[in-house]
Amino acid sequence: MTEHQGACLCGKVTFEIKGDFEHFYLCHCSHCRKDTGSAHASNLFSQSAKLIWLSGEENIRTYTLPGTRHTKSFCKNCGSALPQTQMNDSLLVVPAGCLDSSITIQPDAHIFMNSKAEWDNTVDQLPQFEQGPR
Repeated sequence: MTEHQGACLCGKVTFEIKGDFEHFYLCHCSHCRKDTGSAHASNLFSQSAKLIWLSGEENIRTYTLPGTRHTKSFCKNCGSALPQTQMNDSLLVVPAGCLDSSITIQPDAHIFMNSKAEWDNTVDQLPQFEQGPR
């Protein structure tokens, strides 16, 4: 059984995930762009993996956008995105960036491309730096 560890940015919330991820999607919908502040959300999905909170569960907040199924869990201290269960706890959704352990699964697809930001068309052609630009 695969095990993954993760935490929020401030380290107050830590967790473990036991099991495998079935899907990995890069979502470009306007809701995901808003709640990540980025071009897309990078979420892992599993119907069989189990989420175990190791510390800081009292620091987790969850927001559901009214009138939608769009939900985000995050640390109340640092705002980092955190895992959550959806669909009556039958689906685990894990923001890939909150994991501290390596994952071998590659993204399955970009989704909701009809909502893709206009400025996200040429990002693969931009200069790349190993660290911040000087």
